Amino acid sequence: MSQFLNEVRRRRTFAIISHPDAGKTTLTEKLLLFSGAIQIAGSVKARKASRHATSDWMEIEKQRGISVASSVMQMLYREHVINLLDTPGHKDFSEDTYRVLTAVDSALMVIDAANGVEAQTRRLIEVCRQRDTPIITFVNKMDREVRDPLDILDEVERELGMPCVPMTWPVGQGKSFGGIINLRTQAMTVFESGSERRPQDFETLPLSEQSQLAERFANDWASAMDSMELATGASPAFDKEAFLAGRQTPVFFGSGVNNFGVMEVLDALVDLAPSPRPRLSHLVVNKQVQEKTIKPQDEGFSGVVFKVQANMDANHRDRIAFVRVASGQYKPGMKLKVQRTAKELRPTSVVTFLSQRREAVDEAYAGDIIGFTTHGGVQLGDTITDGANLQFTGLPFFAPELFMTVILKNPLRTKQLQQGLDQLGEEGAIQVFKPEAGGAMLLGAVGQLQFEVVQHRLKAEYDCDVRLESCQYTGARWITADSAAELREFTNAYPQRMALDAANTLAYLCTSPYDVRLAQERFPKIHFHPLREHAGLALSSAG
Repeated sequence: MSQFLNEVRRRRTFAIISHPDAGKTTLTEKLLLFSGAIQIAGSVKARKASRHATSDWMEIEKQRGISVASSVMQMLYREHVINLLDTPGHKDFSEDTYRVLTAVDSALMVIDAANGVEAQTRRLIEVCRQRDTPIITFVNKMDREVRDPLDILDEVERELGMPCVPMTWPVGQGKSFGGIINLRTQAMTVFESGSERRPQDFETLPLSEQSQLAERFANDWASAMDSMELATGASPAFDKEAFLAGRQTPVFFGSGVNNFGVMEVLDALVDLAPSPRPRLSHLVVNKQVQEKTIKPQDEGFSGVVFKVQANMDANHRDRIAFVRVASGQYKPGMKLKVQRTAKELRPTSVVTFLSQRREAVDEAYAGDIIGFTTHGGVQLGDTITDGANLQFTGLPFFAPELFMTVILKNPLRTKQLQQGLDQLGEEGAIQVFKPEAGGAMLLGAVGQLQFEVVQHRLKAEYDCDVRLESCQYTGARWITADSAAELREFTNAYPQRMALDAANTLAYLCTSPYDVRLAQERFPKIHFHPLREHAGLALSSAG
């Protein structure tokens, strides 16, 4: 048992979040590089080079130079198993990011030192705050012309609604960027540009050598000491309990592209970030739903599917269900059950990830992310256990704000289109609605780029050329009622507005915000939900 507990304690599972172009994917590459997981970091910008970022594998990502799907990487550093989830920065893929945030124990927030906290980061912060997710902050691109570090801290504090605790502090910026002072080790690491450098290649000077540092870095040293004094004087001391409760954030400065300041972040993930945390589940006992906290050290295996990705391997048309292990230990050959359907899960293989590279799993513990290769039967939000009858909650689906009708150019490809939409809908790449009254399928998205990606993937992966046309719908609300008779009366009143989503949950399609209000007035016992959790087990209140 002590071996098992030790394995759980040495796990760290975190997501890396930011606004597009803050340098998130580059930092991900460098973390992998420094932990020894990869030999060469691929810059995201150098798209003409033969090397693409390890964490971007989809064809469209390589063409556009953006991450459009979250990816999972596992690495070993200082005897700790670190599961890193890279998320898409683009706002059009925020749903994927929100779901990833339900599978992690902490977040690493990357901020562009010139731009500060940007719109997309704000939305992600909100999700982290709702879940009290501990956040480590990395202020990137200090080798550029950037804002004053005190200004950045002030803005981060305002946006996060929690105090910042500087762990490193920059000396100079832009062309005169001299390096960072590490407040934990009381030493200064001297900056040199170049993407090939390793942590051991940087010169380190102890702060006790004040006169040498003052002489070497002149005015930059003096102003850095002044601003650092102000920052540390105005900040509370680092309090691990407050950080773990999401009430303060440790802040690091550096330049990801130059491998600078990255090691300090990697060390902080091991030293400060939490090991796996308990998760809330619903347990069905005598047809009654009861809440139960599942602890990572509980013996029974349980996990939740937070992402499904189709066709990662174009040759095999496989589907991978990404499962966050919540408790227990996974071993090959275990008998597993999908709780939603009560069916046995028989994966063809179970793997861990380094982006595209996969390795067969010999064992996995709470906190790990493992991939079950299946040919269907698993949906986003499914709970998988080795027997216990429980259901994890909290995986969000947002009502789409944009809709398109799917028109197939070649009617002979109807079967392939159906398969493609089923799989992409299950995957959560887009929301697919099937109108109850018949007619063309509808796609619902949170952002416009989702439509382009789905159109591209239907052609590349399912050989379906489709045209997407605008339609009259501007929103959807999932509906529930207190009784079947009330629901039937409502669906009979609005037959043209009813549609089923990928999880067979009934939705009401609207053409304007007034539609919902009018329908609500006419049918006060119908509940309209702008958000649904998995499998209809819990729907949020009307809105």
